[in-house]
Amino acid sequence: MMASEHHGTGTIPAPAPEHPPLPRTRGRRWLVPLLVALLLAQMAAAMVTTAVRQTPTIDEPVYVVTATDYLHEHRLRYNPEHPPLGKLLIAAGIAVAAPHYDPGFQGTQGEAGRHLLYESGNDPWQLMLWARLPVIALTLLGGLVVFAFARDLAGRAAGPVALALYAFCPDVVAHGSLATLDLPVTAFLLTSVWLVWRARDRPRLYVPLAGAALGAAVATKMSALPAIPLLMLLAAWSVWHARAGAGRRRRVLSALGGAGAVLLVASAVVWAAYLAVDPRLGFAPAEPIPPLAGKRALVSGLLPLPPAYGAGLRMQFALEYYPWEGFLFGRVYTGALWYYLPVALLVKTPLGLLALGAAGVVTVLAVPRLRPAAPYLLLPPALLLAVATTGARDFGTRYALFVPVFLALAGGCVTLWRRRWAKAPAGVLVLWVAVSSLRAFPYYLPYANEAFGGPARTHRLLHDSNVDWGQDLGALADRLRERYPGERVWLVYKGSGVPAYYGIHAGAPLTVPPERVRGLLVVSDSAVAKARGRLAELIRTSRPVDDVGHSITVYRR
Repeated sequence: MMASEHHGTGTIPAPAPEHPPLPRTRGRRWLVPLLVALLLAQMAAAMVTTAVRQTPTIDEPVYVVTATDYLHEHRLRYNPEHPPLGKLLIAAGIAVAAPHYDPGFQGTQGEAGRHLLYESGNDPWQLMLWARLPVIALTLLGGLVVFAFARDLAGRAAGPVALALYAFCPDVVAHGSLATLDLPVTAFLLTSVWLVWRARDRPRLYVPLAGAALGAAVATKMSALPAIPLLMLLAAWSVWHARAGAGRRRRVLSALGGAGAVLLVASAVVWAAYLAVDPRLGFAPAEPIPPLAGKRALVSGLLPLPPAYGAGLRMQFALEYYPWEGFLFGRVYTGALWYYLPVALLVKTPLGLLALGAAGVVTVLAVPRLRPAAPYLLLPPALLLAVATTGARDFGTRYALFVPVFLALAGGCVTLWRRRWAKAPAGVLVLWVAVSSLRAFPYYLPYANEAFGGPARTHRLLHDSNVDWGQDLGALADRLRERYPGERVWLVYKGSGVPAYYGIHAGAPLTVPPERVRGLLVVSDSAVAKARGRLAELIRTSRPVDDVGHSITVYRR
């Protein structure tokens, strides 16, 4: 309202300012959208570049052949241990690639994947790129959810900060550029939590949408199952908050209805994913489902989900009984260590993200405005990480991608501290994350932060998908042609690629006497980490001369 001065019964308007204020809002209106576009554009460029360079990782051929079988045969045959939705997403890209496919191939799912990529007349480079593009697109959409969620929590400035932390996180970029399921399930879980938070204001709209996003997560990986009861509780709490003006009985009934709606819609999405593959819900697995008894078998049989889902869950439970080998900080062990994932996350999360995420958690708990968001922001990653630490497979931080994503969200909340002394360190930490990520380009899978020596030293601390997932076979072929033409090569490769396809004609060093192994000994770093017996002796008596992508070491003998 314009200032005025009262004099008697009249009103004298105050004089207008000599120089009216400039329209600052219009000049800055496009600043945030431009920043969001730039962050997502660099992330897209990093992921596409990585996707183009990398050969198939260990899990990808199975997902690709399963998605192709969905398209051509509409049957639930391969990879029952994972629900179909993530592979249906991959199938969207495969449909464009239109590969040649032999539906009558007999063999395991791993053999079927290699047959599709290398023995059916397809171009594996092109096919893998098209299979990866839908996951890249979903990863970018996940960035928009991070931006919107952070903005809802802590205001306009929080969105770009959280998005920058997400977009430059090496683990997110690494797995967002692969045709795998770890990033999709993380994106769906994140979206579900965001929608449940929004349900505090509009429950009728956002509770069903949250249930759909949760169902998408459960229909992508079974590791999302523990999130169901928690999301139901958070939905009930959101509805309780939204019905603050109603009577107690009505609030209780509404809250129970919100929890039930989440469960109902999530279950419907899981059923829809299976029906989209085969409307008859037929199930003829290519490999036998292992028998299972006890409480886990009872749980898998009682779930109100398709029979194929229960069979897949039995496979997952059976895998938990297998004596897997792990590797952590130079130690090879059998079984699982409960602290493996927390330690691996400390190694592979940028230091700036760890610092800002921790400061964000403190902010959420300390600032009254943010305290209502604490259960939504902190409980889902805490619960899922606690469950993941009980697993039997210490294979990588991909099982806990939700941790850096929720840390990025929390990091955005530090923008609520308006003091000048808080803004500068926050900006420096965001810049540190960006520089650390860009320095790792394009080797995101073996990333380790500066406190642990960077990507070149990750293989000394961790193994498998943390470092070497078979992704650098093509790069190895290029290196051998460029630097070592005509030399005798001996290869120990851990991955799903076929070396001969890329022009690598190598001997098997473990099948001949050690004295015959002369020339170049090339070993995947995951195999180096767990080397024993003859391989360990060959490595000990060889001299390292090169490394490829920080995932394969070249020795000279």
